[in-house]
Amino acid sequence: MDASVRTEPTPATAVAPQRCHAWLAVLAVALAAIGLIGAGWWLAYARYYQSTDDAYVAGDLVNVTSQVSGTVVSIGADETDRVQAGQELVRLDATDARIALQDAEQQLARTVRQTRTVYANRDQLRALVGQRAADLARAQSDFDRRQNLVATGAVSAEELGHARDALTAARDALTAAQQNLAAGRALAGRDVIAEHPDVQAAATRVERAWLDLVRTSVRAPVGGYVARRAVQLGDHVSPGAPLMAVVPLERLRVDANFKEVQLTRLRIGQPVEVVADVYGGQVVYHGRVAGVGLGTGAAFALLPAQNATGNWIKVVQRVPVRVTLDSHELAAHPLRIGLSTRATADTHDLSGPQLAPLPAREPVLATGVFDLDPGEIRARIAQIITDNSLEAAARGGLSP
Repeated sequence: MDASVRTEPTPATAVAPQRCHAWLAVLAVALAAIGLIGAGWWLAYARYYQSTDDAYVAGDLVNVTSQVSGTVVSIGADETDRVQAGQELVRLDATDARIALQDAEQQLARTVRQTRTVYANRDQLRALVGQRAADLARAQSDFDRRQNLVATGAVSAEELGHARDALTAARDALTAAQQNLAAGRALAGRDVIAEHPDVQAAATRVERAWLDLVRTSVRAPVGGYVARRAVQLGDHVSPGAPLMAVVPLERLRVDANFKEVQLTRLRIGQPVEVVADVYGGQVVYHGRVAGVGLGTGAAFALLPAQNATGNWIKVVQRVPVRVTLDSHELAAHPLRIGLSTRATADTHDLSGPQLAPLPAREPVLATGVFDLDPGEIRARIAQIITDNSLEAAARGGLSP
């Protein structure tokens, strides 16, 4: 008999490798199916969507500043308060501005009276020119008559010389009077007192003083919510110093920082879905790509990175993409500046431009709060001119 005994495999030991191969085949098929599904999903859907969680809510922070200097006597709104465009936010002490307006009005009245005197002097000079012209005509007549009588001996040569001297003096007097009249006309200008340069300059000072008085009331340039109030009661503020800020929540947007490799298919006008962390996934905002930044965040930083060094390491850069949001959705679910969001852009439509093709047709932000109506003060100026013109005319016996 052989020393080694050959053992035949049992059915159990033969089935185990077959099962292992079967499971491996099933696993391979499953992995292949998953890969095909994943590739199909990426080709058909996922590659058209670019998302980032490096996205934050941004908006306009409209500073409220004073146009004149003064002491704060009233504060009309505090942080988180809702304000309307044109609402008074800060009031300054108006005593000095009111006195300056009164002084400007008095100066206007004095200027009108002085100007009326200039017109009166011009009229006197005109009359003097007429008188000097009459004197010249009489002197010319006397000289001509004596010159004709010299040949007959009725008039001596000495008397003729005196007549000639009188004629020369009359001619010089007329020339002087005409020059004075020309100077008076140049000083008086047109016959309307209100159009005299000195009167117009005084009227401009009155209007400027009125503006300074009106501007002691600092008003909200736009509607929104108050933030960053820095002014306190009793502060002496200077023109241009920020007092507080107003945030118009209806103009909030999202600045989404996409990686540079994600910008290939991004276009202006593409739809974007935004989810804010403050609401979780319960609220989805629907916006549009408004524009792509012209530089990376590192390039526009206060201290830009210097890559020309020996320790350079390549870092994928991010470019800010501005996303506008639907105002109705913002009204229903308000956001705050600086909140974290996640933005997903749908890049199916590539018809939009990468950069804005045309300049903006309308201002991004505009306010009419500072467009004051000067009708009231101009009517007051006209009344001052009329009253002082009539008074001066009544005292001097002159027509206004």
